[in-house]
This record gives sequence, structure tokens and C-alpha cells, in this order.
Amino acid sequence: MKNSRALIMLGMAMIAGLAAVVFASRWLIHTSSSALTPVAVARDDINLGQPLNVNMIRIVNWPTGSVPPGSFTDVKTLDGRVLRTSLARGEPVLESKLAPIGTKGGLSAVIDKGDRAITVRVNDVVGVAGFALPGNYVDVIVNTQEPGKGDQQSISKIVLEKILVLAVAQQVSRDDTQPKVVNAVTLQVSPDQAEKLDLARSVGTLSLVLRNQVDKDQLATKGATKQTLLGLAAAASAPVPAAAPVKTTRVRYVAARPAPHEKRDCIGVLSGVTGSEECF
Repeated sequence: MKNSRALIMLGMAMIAGLAAVVFASRWLIHTSSSALTPVAVARDDINLGQPLNVNMIRIVNWPTGSVPPGSFTDVKTLDGRVLRTSLARGEPVLESKLAPIGTKGGLSAVIDKGDRAITVRVNDVVGVAGFALPGNYVDVIVNTQEPGKGDQQSISKIVLEKILVLAVAQQVSRDDTQPKVVNAVTLQVSPDQAEKLDLARSVGTLSLVLRNQVDKDQLATKGATKQTLLGLAAAASAPVPAAAPVKTTRVRYVAARPAPHEKRDCIGVLSGVTGSEECF
């Protein structure tokens, strides 16, 4: 009797434990499924300017509490959209990284609104030995003849500062850090800067100066000439001290007045046949 009762209790305990395990597993499955959100990510590395298709994107489960804003949950909504920035493998596709709907692929999708793209010819020296890569910032220097100088003096002057490099030759990828010596660099400029750059390359030779990507300071320079390079400008422009004025003294000539005659007593003296007058 006692054994049967113990067996019954043991069976009920096993059934209760099994039920608890089933309920707990269902609760965990339900909780875990509700804590995940499908997010569209890149299958492989994708360069900027490329149009997306369904084969480039896949859906992964992302923790609901850390889903980035602007993400997508449906791959079909990304078909035909163009990237404005590069994407790494597994990186979420965000609205902020896409060009407006209807934009075609290519470099034009990367240009900021209101700006322009202009290409300048460079060589291994002008192009900063190939280190002017897409995504870097450069200053533009022009070397030309200084206007208004009779001896046609050369001058080098920074004409544009903090200009974004969009592409080198036909490459727009910003992930590569290896230098590439090319013969053309495409820059992003405003319309006013485009006019200045076009004039600069027609009146002289251009050079690119690589600058720090986070440096936003703009410095007003006077340009470098042969005189300033050799330190002759200061001596040439130094004012010559004027000679001290000679202090002249005017001499006033006054006619001498004859001394007044003193009244004296005079007497006549007769000596023989001659006579004289003595005054005292």
C-alpha cells in the first residue's frame, strides 16, 4: 500500500515537472521571438554609388532594443535604391545611407545637394603621391604669375580649402587606404569654387595639399613669391629712413650806422708858412 502510494506521488511529481519544463520552454520561445526584429543587412561589401538589388541584401534577427533608426525589414523595399556611402558585410542598410528614391547609380548619387563635381588632371606629385583618396580632404594651390608686376614674378597661393575628394580616376571606394597614383582626381565643390578651380587651372599649375579630415580651420595666406621665399621681401619693402632736416639759421644783415661825431675843441696852429688844425 505504501509502495503504491509512493509510486503515485512520484508519477505526479514527474508529470508536474514535465509540464513545468514544457510551459517554461514555450515561454522562453515566445519571449525570445518577441525580443528580435528582422533587419536588412548587406551580404557583402558594397561600394557607394551602387544600386541595390535583392541579391545584395539579407534579413537577420536584430535585438529589438538596439535596432538602428531608419533600418528596413523588407528586402523588396530596397530594390533599386542607391548607396551614398559604402557598406561593410553585415552592416544594416539605413535610410540615411541611401540616395533619394529615383536616383540612378553612379557618382552623381554621392554629390551633396547644391554641390558640383569637377575633375582635375594630376600626376604623382600633384596628387600627393597617390594618398589623395576618396573621402579625404585637400587644399588646392595654384602657381601663376603675379598680376601687376613688370618682371612677371611667380606666386603660389592656396585658392580652395577643405575640398572633398569624391573619386580618383574611376574609383570611388573609400575603404581602401593604399596609395594609388592616378592621372585625374574628382573633387566636390560649390558652384563658386568650381569657377575658381576652372580659372586656376587655366592660368597656372595646380597642386593638391592633403589635410587632416577633422581639421576645419581656414587660414588666410598672402601667398609665396620668390622674394618672400628668399627673405628679400622685408628688406625691399622696409622704408628708407628720411634724412634729418637741416636746420638753417637766417642771418639778418643790418647796415652799420656811422658813429656819431663827438664835438671836440679845435684850434689852428701856424708854423712858418704852413698851417694846421689840432682838435682835442
